[in-house]
Amino acid sequence: MKKVAFVYPGQGSQQVGMGETLYHDSPLVQSMFEQADSLLDINLTKLMFEGPKETLTQTEHAQPALLLTSCAITKQLEEEGIIPSVVAGHSLGEYSALVAAGAISFEDALPLVQTRGKLMEQAYPKGKGAMAAVLGLEQNQLQSELDIIAQETDEVIEIANLNCPGQIVISGDNHAIDLAITRLKEAGAKRVLSLSVSGPFHSSLMKPAAESFASSLEDITINDITLPAYANVTAEKVTKHTEIKQRLVEQLFSTVRFEEIIRDIIESDVDAIVEVGSGKVLTGLVKKINRRMKTFTVQDSESLADFVEWYKEEK
Repeated sequence: MKKVAFVYPGQGSQQVGMGETLYHDSPLVQSMFEQADSLLDINLTKLMFEGPKETLTQTEHAQPALLLTSCAITKQLEEEGIIPSVVAGHSLGEYSALVAAGAISFEDALPLVQTRGKLMEQAYPKGKGAMAAVLGLEQNQLQSELDIIAQETDEVIEIANLNCPGQIVISGDNHAIDLAITRLKEAGAKRVLSLSVSGPFHSSLMKPAAESFASSLEDITINDITLPAYANVTAEKVTKHTEIKQRLVEQLFSTVRFEEIIRDIIESDVDAIVEVGSGKVLTGLVKKINRRMKTFTVQDSESLADFVEWYKEEK
């Protein structure tokens, strides 16, 4: 039997048309989409298939759309008898991973991430926070530069995502991020790209959202799990429900340690890392961490069939 890891994408991977071929080809997926529309009291299916893109990209819509697509594909893979040996997600994707591991039910996770999205939008005044991707600068040097900028501006600017070698995302107040775009290029960064996001996610500016979100988590059941799932905050596996809950609160204002998670998964000797859900962002990051690692992207009926065929071949 082949040993595979499932990794789940986060916000930014949403796209109009996501999940559509799966929906038309599978009664199981159709029922999950219908259940989502009912649970969220919005026509999420129509928004996912038809857009407009601007509305789908709003955090409170993008997050449940991504989780729905990932969970529907996971359920189809389960139907094929394919169970991962370990799961992980990038930011929002951690919720899809926890559903796959049985920590949170699909029915609880959907409204939970919708609430998470609303709280993230409301946590900081719109247009006052920003994020940027820094390419080609080593972490210690980057942190030194950010410390100087924070001291000069008296504003928040922090590392948000450690994605892969040469790609780190920063988050904070607008002015500090704008200054960093110039300064980091002067310090040797190959590129610094402003990201199209609505707030300074995974920074200490999200702590008000985390406080409100903690109370939302009290309303749902979180189970202990046996299938290993990684926490973004620690880059370590979590199994106990109390720790899972704490890590989800911390995740809103803490660095996503994705590169460390992938390195640990690779060391566990899996045959492939499978990106389950919309887009190919994580597959690209995995290849930059270890280009020899076997990867699959499962996001539609065709890619699902290709992966299932490979999985069922003799080793």
